Amino acid sequence: VEVYYDPKVVSYETLLKVFFASQDPTTPSRQGPDAGSQYRSIVFYDTPEQKAQITAYINELDASGQYDAPIVTQVVPFVKFWRAEDYHQNYAQDNPDNPYIQGVSVPRFERFKEKMPGVLK
Repeated sequence: VEVYYDPKVVSYETLLKVFFASQDPTTPSRQGPDAGSQYRSIVFYDTPEQKAQITAYINELDASGQYDAPIVTQVVPFVKFWRAEDYHQNYAQDNPDNPYIQGVSVPRFERFKEKMPGVLK
């Protein structure tokens, strides 16, 4: 996901919290039942300040004991965004009865809503 944001509306810190709350940053090359390098936890930065914020937040999360394993999220400079194939665009919206959406995506989103109720509108 490529995110454009207005720092007057939402802070970079909030975006980091949303990113880490929306996935498991402790499993290399895996998210839930999906495995492979395309499922790794990775965050891209544009500036040295963003990199410093990401690294500081990862250190904070690791020190908090919130996770049973260390965070393995890759922190990488942004170079180019690759858009997913058309059939992946709006997949959950276009396929609400799909078993994967019902069994994996919806429960994952519900867990996220419990963790971060103040960020959803």
